[in-house]
Amino acid sequence: MEDTKSKFKRICVFCGSSSGKKSSYQEAAIQLGKELVERRIDLVYGGGSVGLMGLVSQAVHDGGRHVLGVIPRTLMPKEITGDPIGEVRAVSDMHQRKAEMARQADAFIDISGGYGTLEELLEVITWAQLGIHRKPVGLLNVDGYYNSLLSFIDQAVDEGFISPTARRIIVSAPTAKQLVKELEEHVPEQDEVVSKLVWEDRLNFVPESEVAM
Repeated sequence: MEDTKSKFKRICVFCGSSSGKKSSYQEAAIQLGKELVERRIDLVYGGGSVGLMGLVSQAVHDGGRHVLGVIPRTLMPKEITGDPIGEVRAVSDMHQRKAEMARQADAFIDISGGYGTLEELLEVITWAQLGIHRKPVGLLNVDGYYNSLLSFIDQAVDEGFISPTARRIIVSAPTAKQLVKELEEHVPEQDEVVSKLVWEDRLNFVPESEVAM
């Protein structure tokens, strides 16, 4: 199949350092990697070669696309993260890791994972809500893994803690192909108050294609 050019240069993928109990999680990570290759998108991720992180990064690397792993120096021993894949960028702590991953990427995709994956997802959603970035955020909802999270978020909307506009920050789909397509078509929204906020490091979160305009 002939590859398709994407408007995204790089996508940041958040996912677990474990593989999960079901093969569908592993298959989804590999399929996402292949989808990025097909659309000529490079990968930014948390570094390392274990779990789903290793599967998606290896698939992108094997497909000839650039892989950038951002990892705190403390987590760099092979006993923790395995052998590196692609380019590795060492940072001092977890905060710098997330900021650098966000700065390098044009969009975000979350696959199945645990506490760390959830924390990364919620932080970039919060940044979008506050107007720090206008990059789309996608949730690859494999076998309904995130159904309960999405239900909780919908309840938070019903209870008045999350606005309908903020709810629409999250784009979710069950397959990599559908999710990337929806992210391509997604138009970010911001409410009137947030749109007036000015962040000192705003440009650090804008895709290079926008900065050049």
